[in-house]
Amino acid sequence: MATVRETRQDDVQATRDEIPPEESTENTIDDSIDETLEETIEEAGQLTGEENIQDSERDWERDREELDLVLNVLPPGVADILRVRDDLDQLLEIILDLGRFPEARFVSGDAELNESPITADDLQNVIERIGDFGEDNRAGIERTLHRISAIRNRRGNVVGITCRVGRAVFGTINIIEDLAFSGKNILLLGRPGVGKTTMLREMARVLSQQARKRVIIVDTSNEIAGDGDVPHPAIGRSRRMQVKSPAAQHGVMIEAVENHMPETIIIDEMSSEEEAAAARTIAERGVQLIATAHGNTLDNLIMNPTLSDLVGGIQTVTLGDQEARFRGTQKSVLERKAPPTFDVVVEIQGWDKLAVHDNVAQVVDQWLRGFPISPEVRTMGANGEVVRTQEQARVSEAQPGSWQQQGQKGGRQRDRQTDRQSQGQPAQSQMAQSAAAAPAAPAGLRDPESKVKEAEVRIFLFGVGRDKLEAAAAESGRVVHIVNELRQADVVLTTKTHYRRGSQLVRIAESSGTPVCVLRKNTMPQLQEFLDTIIKDWHRDNDGSGPGMMPGMGNGENGPAFTGPNSSPAMDKAMDEAEDAANRVLSGEQTVHLAPQRSYIRRLQHLLGQRYNVASVSQGKEPDRSVLFYRV
Repeated sequence: MATVRETRQDDVQATRDEIPPEESTENTIDDSIDETLEETIEEAGQLTGEENIQDSERDWERDREELDLVLNVLPPGVADILRVRDDLDQLLEIILDLGRFPEARFVSGDAELNESPITADDLQNVIERIGDFGEDNRAGIERTLHRISAIRNRRGNVVGITCRVGRAVFGTINIIEDLAFSGKNILLLGRPGVGKTTMLREMARVLSQQARKRVIIVDTSNEIAGDGDVPHPAIGRSRRMQVKSPAAQHGVMIEAVENHMPETIIIDEMSSEEEAAAARTIAERGVQLIATAHGNTLDNLIMNPTLSDLVGGIQTVTLGDQEARFRGTQKSVLERKAPPTFDVVVEIQGWDKLAVHDNVAQVVDQWLRGFPISPEVRTMGANGEVVRTQEQARVSEAQPGSWQQQGQKGGRQRDRQTDRQSQGQPAQSQMAQSAAAAPAAPAGLRDPESKVKEAEVRIFLFGVGRDKLEAAAAESGRVVHIVNELRQADVVLTTKTHYRRGSQLVRIAESSGTPVCVLRKNTMPQLQEFLDTIIKDWHRDNDGSGPGMMPGMGNGENGPAFTGPNSSPAMDKAMDEAEDAANRVLSGEQTVHLAPQRSYIRRLQHLLGQRYNVASVSQGKEPDRSVLFYRV
């Protein structure tokens, strides 16, 4: 009995040993789940990769089928030559001109296709195979994105045809996807063929499918959604309204808002004042507006009299005599007359590079006042990431709000470049530059009068009597030229009393780099001393070869320092630091502290901040008081 009992206990213990513990069972289940998940993820990745490959193959097949459709309408000899090429995916246009050889334009360059010139029968055969030409001389092939344009002679006969190959390129708006989803009104600028319509078409697809917005496309030439009544699938869920005539586009734009309750309206190639007015009406009704227009930069659009209303328009304002004198400008200046229709202007510079002007109202105001503008540049990286940088400040070509001396409109940076190029020699005045640009006369044969003209200094008087200065000049035998406009002056002459008042005219002169000479009193001896000094020292040599320093006229630490080419090294260093700080704030930094300076230099730094449209404030106590630049 004992033997049997022991045997049964041994069997039970063996059975218990065979049963795994609870922890071991859980680990086994977890391992099985992990293996299953890994296999599922691998299978899903393989499926996704296969789906992407299949989608790419379908896109390639569709592009090939649509390309065959445009090749089928070409003359047989031209189509056969194109079909044997291996770079058809780079084909942009086919040119058929009567009496000339056919030509194809690729991304890499142009190529002649046939040695036989195009005949009238060839053109007629092409016309018979495509749709009817509209009033804009454009036609298409049904359910494709190709555009066929005609050139006519005086009798209305077609003598040339341009076949532009249209393709739906997906992912082109990744670089500005944040702007598209922001709800802001966006205007795309670019030269012909840079990809404006392609980006516009992709915006319609993304906003209608991903953002689930009600998108209406006003398609004047059927270039966005293709020819025919059924739109191309590249526009997604967007609806397309065709336009009977280009002249009726503005009416269709208003009709789209009134009849179809859109959230976004997309328009291609705005080109008339009526369309600009219709766009303003749409924007004021709370509908997002996305459009394109021809032009390289925002400057071109502002100065375009037809389309300038898209960015607020410009108008001429006449200033009073005193205001114009204080500003140092002409009496007629340019100002923005209304809020801009578009919040963002995008300059398309290439397939993967563009410049973004956000807050168009502020940018246009800066440009009209002569301040530099600095758009954000976006490029597409090698791995598909968006790289954002700040473009170097562009110098405005508009009439500046505060006077700037000709030759210095590029700012202090250009002054420094000129100084480096001249290897430290002082910059020549405008009159000396004109003389240098003229053909030089042989030595010893120079006209004595020209030497006198070179020695003339253009003086702007502020608080100094004109009669007194002319009398002092006649008594001392000096020749001076008194000007009535600040921007024409080489020197501003004033008295200590007027200078201490801090007049706006003096501040404008100092900020623009014009030397300000201060007299203790408005007396004849003081004026004669001024004339003797300025005629002797304004030009580096007595032959008028270039301006030099003017000692005793306020260059000391206690007097008003010159802010132009005659400034001291300490002044140049302080103003260079201020300019660099202003550019850093424009590039995105919130605040930039400057080194402590004396009160006069701080005032000049504040003026420089105003020129760059940067806010500034003085902080601290003397002698550590300094200027702070910050973003508004």
